[in-house]
Amino acid sequence: MRVKTAMSAVVLTAAMSLTACTTQGAAPAGGGGAAPTEHTDDISVGVQPDPAAVALLPADVKAKGTLVAAEDLTSPPTTFMASDNKTPIGFNPDIARLIAAKLGLKLDIKNVKFDVIIPGLQGNRYDLTVSTMGTSAERLKVLDMIDYFSNGSTVATAYGNPKHLNMDSLCGATLGVQSGSTQELKWLPKLNQENCVSKGKDPIKAVALPSVSDALTQVASRRIDGVFYDATSLNWAKAKQPNAFEVLKPVLNPLPVAVALNLNSPLTPAVQAALQSIIDSPKYQEALSRWGFDGLGITKAARSKPQPK
Repeated sequence: MRVKTAMSAVVLTAAMSLTACTTQGAAPAGGGGAAPTEHTDDISVGVQPDPAAVALLPADVKAKGTLVAAEDLTSPPTTFMASDNKTPIGFNPDIARLIAAKLGLKLDIKNVKFDVIIPGLQGNRYDLTVSTMGTSAERLKVLDMIDYFSNGSTVATAYGNPKHLNMDSLCGATLGVQSGSTQELKWLPKLNQENCVSKGKDPIKAVALPSVSDALTQVASRRIDGVFYDATSLNWAKAKQPNAFEVLKPVLNPLPVAVALNLNSPLTPAVQAALQSIIDSPKYQEALSRWGFDGLGITKAARSKPQPK
């Protein structure tokens, strides 16, 4: 499709702001709010190890002294690169740093595509992932998962919502989803079946793309009608580019998301104890607030249950 020069500029700006830039301060629940500002400081500075969590560490991990976390650094404001293109920032790196601090370990964040994180955990290449991963019966067969905050899904369209989409009327639309995400694997098929296919309407057409940045660029250039993804990330895009995107309401399926480790990992009890220690401390609310996640916190780092079908 031909794109006018003005729209090309929007696409370029959107792509740049979603892959290399900043984060937002306090904002309403779901990640909306004022224009974002960058947070590159280490939130874990001054945080002391939690003796109860440290006591649960496996001997080999304690001896190694480093916690290796896999994160896909393409999804602001949860997980992305700062403008220096080398510092991982966002809510998820903050939580990973706090986990490591509570365990008295150094942290090594590896930038890994989301759809290959689980095989990496199974292959013991990484100790854990903090990547806004939704729970499912399938994932719980191969992973230990521990809740750490709540998130939901929504749709972002081009500014002005040219196709007049709403969350109850997406049939026939072409929506981008991140490859390997819960939106691709579970929530969009469910929405499609319940709202469209079962009622004899045109199905929603899903386009799997490597990252939310790729999907939003296609939305801005009108190659697809919208992006179905985490509300936190889509509200971030709206805050960064208020004249490029609309974010639809309501948010669907606001449910806990999880830190994940390989199934029956000996490290799981220590990570769960560290997460609970974080949640019980002021640092948890600080992390939520500085990324605009007020209202998305939870009170218990529980072992995850499958999300509803």
